[in-house]
Amino acid sequence: MLEGHRWGTRLRRAVAICTVTGLGLGLSATATSAATGKAPAKSAAFEVGATTGFGARADFTLHDFTRDLPLSLRIGVGYAGRDAGDPLAARRVFINNNTNGTPDESGHSWQLRLDLARPVARLGRAPVNLGVGVRKAFFTGTFDYIGGNENFDVTCRPWGVGFAFDTAFAIGRGSDLTLAMGLDRYFSATLEGHDTAYSPDGTAINQQEDYAWADADDAINQPSWELTAVMGVRWRLDD
Repeated sequence: MLEGHRWGTRLRRAVAICTVTGLGLGLSATATSAATGKAPAKSAAFEVGATTGFGARADFTLHDFTRDLPLSLRIGVGYAGRDAGDPLAARRVFINNNTNGTPDESGHSWQLRLDLARPVARLGRAPVNLGVGVRKAFFTGTFDYIGGNENFDVTCRPWGVGFAFDTAFAIGRGSDLTLAMGLDRYFSATLEGHDTAYSPDGTAINQQEDYAWADADDAINQPSWELTAVMGVRWRLDD
């Protein structure tokens, strides 16, 4: 019952974030159109590569949405698989000291991204943009002990910040080849697994033995410092 309530709260929070961001995009476009007499250009992209592991991401961009500065507003969502962490240590920290069963693990994360970007250089004819913004990750690590009758998830929902350089080269009338590289930093957040939770401020729910958040952090491979390097295609929606 408690787990269902937690997932409901997280879903509502994610929907609220997307709704507020979408409203912001709409208001920005409306304000720009009113001030300049024309709507900002729009594009959408799909890219693959390293995000918080190997995966894919998509974004929607409003280009030059301000009247006086060459700023673009970009909202994106991504998914990536990643190593979940140390299954033996995770079992000790979140459940018990049992060692039966063959340990196995898998992990993944969803990411939400919101960036402001502006051109800072050129690569041939293509502008090179610097984007800076906020991040939200939804990490799940699954630990299975085959033959040991044990399986549980550890989740973490950190906020973060990041930056990236990106450029695009025309490959068609309305499409570009995109390249991007950057660095994201996700901050410490509560780690929850089974019926146990550890928070960075030292509080814990159903603490196992004398373990603390630092032990959970060592056991679980949640997003922290993440190098991003992706390539893909961007479609100019106004062409």
